[in-house]
Amino acid sequence: MESRKKKIFGIIKSHIIIAFGLFLYVLAWTAFLIPNEIVGGGVSGIASLIFFATKFPVGITYLLINSVLVLGAIKVLGLKFGIRTVYGVLVMTLLFTVLQPLITKPVVTDLFMATVIGGILGGAGIGIVFSQGGSSGGTDIIVMVINKYKNISPGKLVMYTDVFIIASSYLLFHSIERIVYGIVTLALTSYAIDFVLSGSRQAYQVFVFSKRYEPIAQRISSELRRGVTLLDGQGWYSKEKTQVLMIVMRKNESADLMRIIKQEDPQAFISMGSVMGVFGQGFERIKS
Repeated sequence: MESRKKKIFGIIKSHIIIAFGLFLYVLAWTAFLIPNEIVGGGVSGIASLIFFATKFPVGITYLLINSVLVLGAIKVLGLKFGIRTVYGVLVMTLLFTVLQPLITKPVVTDLFMATVIGGILGGAGIGIVFSQGGSSGGTDIIVMVINKYKNISPGKLVMYTDVFIIASSYLLFHSIERIVYGIVTLALTSYAIDFVLSGSRQAYQVFVFSKRYEPIAQRISSELRRGVTLLDGQGWYSKEKTQVLMIVMRKNESADLMRIIKQEDPQAFISMGSVMGVFGQGFERIKS
C-alpha cells in the first residue's frame, strides 16, 4: 500500500514538473518571440507562421497538428509516452490559449534580447519536460523516437528538424534578419535543452577509505538505495590492508552521502569525481 502511494505521488510530482516546464516554454513564445514576430522551430513555429499570416490562434493550430502526430507517438513509443504526450499537448494548448491574449505587447522590444531570452527560456522548459520523460508534442515526437534507439543529442535533432520551418518565415516577412534571429533562437534552445538534460543526469563516482566501511556501506544501501562495491586495497607506505567503498550516484545525492560518512567517520578519506555517463540499473538505459 505504501509503495503504491509513493508511485502515485511520483506520477503527480512528475506531471507537475512537466507542466512547469511547458509553462516556461509557452511563456518564452507568448512574451518574447511571437510579439516580436520571431519564428522558432517545431509545431509552435508552424502555428506562429499561420498566426502571422491569418491571425488564427496559435493554441488551436497547435492542437490540430498534434492531434495527428500523437497517434504516431502512441504507436512507436508506447501508450505511456502517448498519454504523457496527450497531457503535454493539452497543457500547451491551454497555456497558449490563456497567455497569448493576455500578453499583447512584447516584454522586451529589442529583437536580440528577445531572441536570447526566448531561446534560453524555451529550451530550459523543454529540457525539464524531457528530463521527466514527457513531451510537448510536435517535432519532439520525432526527436524522442530517434533518441530511443540512438545516443544522439536531442538538442541537435531539434535543430536539424526545425531549420526548414524557420527559413519559411521569409515567405511572410521577406527578411533575412528574421531568419537569422530564428536560427539563433533555435541554437540557444538546443543548447539549453542539452544543458538541462546533462545537469539532471550528472553523476559522481566516489571512493571512501574508512575503517568503519561496514556501517557506511549499510547506510548507503538502506538510506540512499544505491549499490556499493567493496574493493580490497593496500597502503603503499604503511603496507596495511584496507577496504575501499566505491559508489556511483546522482549529483543531487552527494549531500546525503557526505552526511552519512561524516556521522559514521569524520576522519574518512573521500575521493569524488564527475563521470560523463552512467548506464545500467538505476541510471540511463543502454542504447545501441
